[in-house]
Amino acid sequence: MEPFPSNLHTGDVYLDGKSLYEATSLEDLKDPKIRYNGPCSPWVDKEEAILEPENTIYQWFSSVDHVNNTTTIYAHFGNLTLEELKQHLIEINVRECCFAPSQVNTNYLTIQGFEFAHAATQWAPPTGVQRGMVDTFWSKGWIIENCDLHDAKTSAISLGKEISTGDNEAFRFKRKPGYQMQLEDVFKALNRGWSFELVGSHEIRYCTMHDCGQNGVVGHLGCIGSNIHHNKIWNIAMKHEFFGHEIAGIKLHAAIDVQIHHNEIYNCTLGTWLDWQAQGTQVCNNVYYDNCRDLMIEVTSGPCLVANNIFASIYNFDNVAQGTALVNNICAGFTRHIPVLDRATPYHVAHSTQVRGYAFVYSGDDRIYGNYYFGGSHKNPEANFGTAFYDEFSHSYEDYHKKAVATAQYDVEAFEHIKDAVYINHNIYVKDAKACAFEECNLKTSFDPKLKVFRNDDGLFVEFNASKEMMDFTFEAISTEKLGEPRIVECAYENPDGSPFVIDHDLLDNHRDPLCVHAGPIESFKEGYNLIKIWD
Repeated sequence: MEPFPSNLHTGDVYLDGKSLYEATSLEDLKDPKIRYNGPCSPWVDKEEAILEPENTIYQWFSSVDHVNNTTTIYAHFGNLTLEELKQHLIEINVRECCFAPSQVNTNYLTIQGFEFAHAATQWAPPTGVQRGMVDTFWSKGWIIENCDLHDAKTSAISLGKEISTGDNEAFRFKRKPGYQMQLEDVFKALNRGWSFELVGSHEIRYCTMHDCGQNGVVGHLGCIGSNIHHNKIWNIAMKHEFFGHEIAGIKLHAAIDVQIHHNEIYNCTLGTWLDWQAQGTQVCNNVYYDNCRDLMIEVTSGPCLVANNIFASIYNFDNVAQGTALVNNICAGFTRHIPVLDRATPYHVAHSTQVRGYAFVYSGDDRIYGNYYFGGSHKNPEANFGTAFYDEFSHSYEDYHKKAVATAQYDVEAFEHIKDAVYINHNIYVKDAKACAFEECNLKTSFDPKLKVFRNDDGLFVEFNASKEMMDFTFEAISTEKLGEPRIVECAYENPDGSPFVIDHDLLDNHRDPLCVHAGPIESFKEGYNLIKIWD
């Protein structure tokens, strides 16, 4: 496992189905402490974190006697007496997976209507075997629907890789960095036939995933072409037992042509994290709220579409990528924008696993249309409320090309110093959010929409106040033709089947007049107070 600050086991002890914390020593077990539900992110102080409920003083610890080949498990159940404990169910887990085939390429299975819980799953990094409580094990075409998956030690569902494409060599041998091994793993996969014909194209729908230590869904390579939709994902990694770069409600590497849509994701350390090769990926019509971070896209060159989402957490987006189109979203918190010039990652022929080349993340080359940006402040100097951080970027491809030609150099050192073009228009900036200087048409106002996303017994709702000028602000629907192609990848923003799209439906799947679209993800907002039911 990759825990922090000390080693943990894959196993767990449960009291009435709820997992206990693992103590780091027997002494710690004898003197349990109230746990903090945090820190949630690098930018949340311990003082700002929420105290866990009092029953988190329930802990367990195990010791192994290698001479007698025995394991002893100790548990602390707070103030419960022995007689009281007899009224409760106490369990331990030992099984790594609840459902997994015994061999790879076990294709076209349907799993419907099951509850899966309490699996002793191993940590699932992109360079190692990715096991899940439900594990597709390098197969194709599974349907996982109407299932309740909870309390996996690490990951609920794995769409990931298997051992022949890498087995934690960077960690085990310390010979090469993880980045280098991940590059090698991509080619190992290609050499064993990694393609849309071999793996991927899974359907995960109408499931609940919650109270898992690392992920709701994890995947590398084996997730290509998958469709993850209409799921409810919450309480992922909120025990904060692990520290690592693979933690999120949905964490995918090489999510080529993956669609993530109509999901409700909340109370996670990170809602969705797309890492490496998010090419042709679409993150649309999702609702994120009460997360430590909502979305991260990392070291990828696009094209990637993020449209019709509500990002309602304090920390919305880590843009550690290029070539992303953000269209008709609500961004109620701050974003960070980071170049990466020391890790070149692959990009592909359109709708294929075939590697076309590699690129550093110069950052930029983004398309920013029809979003709401909320103003605010934060102690983190990298926190951006709005789009003013794009001011130093090129304002068109022609501007970028002119700067490139002027260097009279045509190798990598010239391109490192030129800011990519950013295509930006028709955004609304509320609560005095800062707009990009070269955006031609936008609306800036101090008006506060007082956004609130909440769930009650009747469903998921959003509250939103709108002024007249916000409702009078419209533009033509954004389309494949309008978005063009990212400079590096030279592939269109289009559907996984290669067809063009027009964003002429909203988060609720209501039709928009393509000639007169409002900003944001919900077309039915009206002037004044709005209370909109999103889903049951």
